[in-house]
Amino acid sequence: MKISVVRPDELGPGELTAWRQFQKDQPELQNPFLAPEFTVAVSHQRPTARVAVLEDSGGIAGFFPFEVRNRVVGVPVGFGITDCQGLVHRAGFEWDALALLKACKLPVWEFDHLMAGQTAFAGYHAETTGSPLIDLRAGYPAYVENRNSGGDVVKQTLRKQRKMAREVGEERFVWDDRDPGALAALREWKSAQYRRTQQYDRFDTPWIEGVLEELLASTSDDCRAVVSTVYAGDRPVAAHLGLRSPSVLAYWFPAYDLDLSKYSAGILLCLRMAEAGAADGIQTIDLGKSEALYKTRLMNAETPVAAGRVGRPGLVSTARRTQTALARSIKQGALGEKLKNGRTGKVLRGLKARLASR
Repeated sequence: MKISVVRPDELGPGELTAWRQFQKDQPELQNPFLAPEFTVAVSHQRPTARVAVLEDSGGIAGFFPFEVRNRVVGVPVGFGITDCQGLVHRAGFEWDALALLKACKLPVWEFDHLMAGQTAFAGYHAETTGSPLIDLRAGYPAYVENRNSGGDVVKQTLRKQRKMAREVGEERFVWDDRDPGALAALREWKSAQYRRTQQYDRFDTPWIEGVLEELLASTSDDCRAVVSTVYAGDRPVAAHLGLRSPSVLAYWFPAYDLDLSKYSAGILLCLRMAEAGAADGIQTIDLGKSEALYKTRLMNAETPVAAGRVGRPGLVSTARRTQTALARSIKQGALGEKLKNGRTGKVLRGLKARLASR
């Protein structure tokens, strides 16, 4: 097997065609985070982004997009904002994880949303969890019937929708909203949420902002960002910035007007996106791994994703394991609870934001 490492913008038309064909041939690879457009958009903001092109006797066999951070650590391309990671490959192709890393000159490759079904990486999983899905392959009415049989999330949300229409304004939904005001509202709500939950602001991180701008401007059917909005009258009450392929919508940046939270507009937005998405060819909405209750109520399927690291024997992988264990101890222990608040916590969150922007 031959492995060549190139910058994403060095891929030729034939290679890009092969990449897209691999995705079309295999439903599990149709997530937009796996599309070449996403990798290329990230590479315009992240100079260390690379793609390993794998070839065998049958020609091009796979593509492995990655980044190098802190000079030695490999991560999936767009690490921090990508909810689906792995190698895009020809059906039936098998590879060796350590040989791949050696060709990429990576002592370690860390992942947190790896497709758990990629068996070459299976021995390196630290944990595997289910990522909730809205499966729309049978259509939206069938999805609603499934959710009604499993609880009252749809009926309860629609009751609140009618109340919102009476008290605030008639509901209006826009599936592909090009109004700049909708995106501005979403950014304002989401940034406020990041501050409340003491997370770094993705919308205030230059490289992430650049990736979003490029994907929002994209006209590609294979991968582009879409804003969807629920309005009450002329007032936006919930919005979502997602990434879509022809068949998969990645649930990415949702937000809502906190002043109208009693109407459950965020859940209403998910239902409206499912309905409109199903009519526009979307077969799956990947909600992203999370323990959020609303995702549990909305999901009717799930897919396994893994976190862990692939490492060649050596000091770097050992150091990264130690660093991760220490970070987990601080986060989960009593000390972590103290560090979440106060001046020290503010300094640590600022450091996290700076590291994420590198």
